[in-house]
Amino acid sequence: MFGTYLQGEIGNGGIISAFPNFDQHQPVVPEPSPDGRRKYRTIWISDIHLGTKGCNAEMLIDFLDNVDSETMYLVGDIIDGWRLKKKFYWPDTHNDIVWRILKRAKRGTRIVYIPGNHDEMFRQFTGLHFGGVEIRRAAFHETADGRRLMVIHGDEFDAVMLAHRWLAFVGDALYTLTMGLNRWVNMVRRRLGLPYWSLSKMAKHKVKNAVEFISRYEEIVARAASQRGVDGVVCGHIHTAEFRSFDGIEYWNDGDWVEGCNALVEHADGRMEILHWPEEIARREREAAEAAEAVAAQKLPVAA
Repeated sequence: MFGTYLQGEIGNGGIISAFPNFDQHQPVVPEPSPDGRRKYRTIWISDIHLGTKGCNAEMLIDFLDNVDSETMYLVGDIIDGWRLKKKFYWPDTHNDIVWRILKRAKRGTRIVYIPGNHDEMFRQFTGLHFGGVEIRRAAFHETADGRRLMVIHGDEFDAVMLAHRWLAFVGDALYTLTMGLNRWVNMVRRRLGLPYWSLSKMAKHKVKNAVEFISRYEEIVARAASQRGVDGVVCGHIHTAEFRSFDGIEYWNDGDWVEGCNALVEHADGRMEILHWPEEIARREREAAEAAEAVAAQKLPVAA
């Protein structure tokens, strides 16, 4: 689906030309058995930005290999058409991600794709199904405990996107530069045995204007949800995973897979939770190390 369209739409140079038949795709990172995965009722992920070096593909693959759900919402900016139009970049791990998502649809998971501003070329296919994936401009989700949530990407409420589209492209270029620096920082941290750290996330929380923009954006989106008579909204776009309540209206942002590496999930009882996957990986590695130490301690000879 994605490969066939992108080859004609974006790349005279031939983007992802060999991907249309995912049944024959041999993933670089093999998918483990579905047994043992965490089970959720619903998963929301967005802002993956496939086609960019900033995409944390390995971490997202790890996430997809460890969780499952009845429904998955892809809440926009899954593929970065802006970046692909400028320069071709599509490693095998990005194919692996698309393959895993389409395989979920084949296994019976409901996949709803809501294109964002970076993958707006797919909005023309709203209402259609491709490979088991439903393409929607927006969606409405009912939780297990009866709450009704509007699901949108969120660029519709970004004042910069609406009023000054050229400025959005400038901001995207600066953001790409920051992500390049972030990759180098984390390469050094990995060699030092340190966990993943987001430079951009830290900067957002330190810079006053960024904090004010995010706060204002959250309020506007929540107000729009209130006007539509729903109990809350799930969105992405600003790469900041968050939960807030505005006069009883729930605002959920599912984050991104460029810097924060977050997902929003719904448990079987309707309870919602934001997962911070770098923390999940660090916890898993810590538990594995503790278990190995315990086994090693049991094998030590007992002193006479």
